[in-house]
Amino acid sequence: MTDNLFQNEANPTLFRPTASIDNLKRRAKLYQILRGFFDGRGFVETSTPTLSRDVVVDRFVESIPVSIERCWQERDNLAQTRFDSQELAQAQATTFYLQTSPEFAMKRLIAAGMDAIYQLAPAYRKGDRGRLHNLEFTMLEWYRRGDDYLAGRALLAELLETAARLFYEKTGVTQSAWSQNAVVQQSFGEAFRQKTGLNPHACTIDELRKFSDNRLIPYPDSYVSGQAHATKDDWLDLVFSEAVQPELGFEAPVILYDYPASQSQLAQTGQTVDPHTGSPLSVSRRFELFVMGIELANGYDELRDPSVLRERIAETSEERRSDGSPELPKESRLLAAMDAGFPQCAGCALGIDRLLCVLLAAAKIDDVIAFPIELA
Repeated sequence: MTDNLFQNEANPTLFRPTASIDNLKRRAKLYQILRGFFDGRGFVETSTPTLSRDVVVDRFVESIPVSIERCWQERDNLAQTRFDSQELAQAQATTFYLQTSPEFAMKRLIAAGMDAIYQLAPAYRKGDRGRLHNLEFTMLEWYRRGDDYLAGRALLAELLETAARLFYEKTGVTQSAWSQNAVVQQSFGEAFRQKTGLNPHACTIDELRKFSDNRLIPYPDSYVSGQAHATKDDWLDLVFSEAVQPELGFEAPVILYDYPASQSQLAQTGQTVDPHTGSPLSVSRRFELFVMGIELANGYDELRDPSVLRERIAETSEERRSDGSPELPKESRLLAAMDAGFPQCAGCALGIDRLLCVLLAAAKIDDVIAFPIELA
């Protein structure tokens, strides 16, 4: 009889982490650096539920539902009112969701009076598994009352530059070339135009399709056939992911801002001027960070109007219904907080596992996490 009752005779190493012990220690060092950055600027570390009624407002991101037998007293009637259909509301009365980020709960804390908060938290997305995806991952998220669009982007740039410098100093890892240069900020439109020759705010679906065909970018048959043709945003996302994003952030980190107004999610929209035509331009006050062709962070000049959020939830739910995906709840406790009054603030979410990948020049997420879903 073996002394190890849990030994797998076919593969006795399945208990081991996929990341090296050195990388797991470097991960811990990064956590210390990030906490030190925010603590030194007066932020308060928070902890919010990973199980919640709330669901991300996104057409394609899927939350993982968890059904829990009722063992508590609901403090309001949210479970009964969050769907238009009473039958669906009753069926979902014991359903919670593993959160795709702590966003909704953290915004409720801001609405309740907290000024500057951050959180290192597990997050979950159904079906996401690949070189840079695991169903469970680690998110760093922060919000600061009073910050505007420029302040939100400036804080993200300062965080990345500071964290990278201290990480290499404290770990002795060879510094990556991108980290030796300051973060560059560029509008989404300008980056898209430079890489494709197309103005994303003004080009047509036909122009985006022609570009894709010329570049041999594959796309589903459903994009051009059937009743539900792909939208312009679908085509923009395709071209961006295949022809723009892979070129970003190799010489220096890049923050893109002023996305198309149709891609607002929970960001405010605003007006700017097209530098090439001089004409007014509606944009989403949203920004994203890219390093080595990888998206690391997504931030907003946060939406404050609950009526606009309700409209976006309804529109996204309709898109999801047409896709055959579960509809979104029409009400949430974040909406209740916004109804009570939500202050000006900027927030951002940064993927820790991906940040470690670019800091360590790791090829895949398995190199920086202990146990991916196959070994969880």
